[in-house]
Amino acid sequence: MNTNVKNFALIGAAGYIAPRHMKAIRETGNLLIAALDPMDSVGIIDSFFPNADFFIEPERFDRHMDKLRRSGSNKVDYVSICSPNYLHDAHIRMALRNDADAICEKPLVLNPWNLDGLLEIEKETGKKIYNILQLRHHSSIIDLKKKIDNLPKDIIHDIDLTYITSRGKWYHYSWKGEISKSGGVVTNIGIHFFDMLGWIFGDLISNSLHQLKPDKASGLLQLKNANVRWHLSIDKNELPMVAIDNNQTTYRSITVDGEEFEFSGGFTDLHTESYKNILDGNGFGMEDARNSIEIAHLIRNQKLTTNPTESHPFFKK
Repeated sequence: MNTNVKNFALIGAAGYIAPRHMKAIRETGNLLIAALDPMDSVGIIDSFFPNADFFIEPERFDRHMDKLRRSGSNKVDYVSICSPNYLHDAHIRMALRNDADAICEKPLVLNPWNLDGLLEIEKETGKKIYNILQLRHHSSIIDLKKKIDNLPKDIIHDIDLTYITSRGKWYHYSWKGEISKSGGVVTNIGIHFFDMLGWIFGDLISNSLHQLKPDKASGLLQLKNANVRWHLSIDKNELPMVAIDNNQTTYRSITVDGEEFEFSGGFTDLHTESYKNILDGNGFGMEDARNSIEIAHLIRNQKLTTNPTESHPFFKK
């Protein structure tokens, strides 16, 4: 039994990813005592913490946390942030102002310089900002990192990253379809992989951009120890036959030096594993997140490369 139960609040309770956070809070033996979302379709809370207070206005949610803090008991220890990307910065600040640590989904922020402002607030308040980088807890990815770390440091590996995950028309009408709010497909669906590849193969050197559209993007990313041909898409028409034949709406593939890297399973408990590490004081902080944020920011702000020579096979099609 957990004798050191922590109180959590959650921002973005109606979103796709929120149930994974609720599950992680419960499975680590802690309590969700308050939740915020402008939408009231949050019946999922009943499956985890039916007694949690719920707010649709951030001002009242902020006041509630402040009152709990000033009461001296039952204060919020952690705020889990699952809100739209462009609001992460503001919601992290809200958490720290209320003497709580922040646990934030990717991307932590959209622009690299926003990290510097948050580092100042972290230092001022003495509270911590953690980023959910769950792929770093995937056993197959950990094994790959160990393998690469044991190779000579001057090897440059050849990587092909392909990720196609079908999205309907709703996507383009939601905040995810606005690049100023989401960062576009590069951030929405790509930052997980850019973080993982940067963690294994090193910091960003450069990128050549071959296409950048509302529903797809391609390029050649140069990391310290890898050249990565990458293609990201939400267009179901790009799904290969292997996915269509298996009635799959998502296709992911990573090849390392010509060999397919298998990591299709083992995703269901990664948020819980992330929470365990955070609660043990070993979570990933802002500097861990910086490389992938810089990669995504560079891609969406650079010009297209004309006549690319080393382009991804899906771009060539």
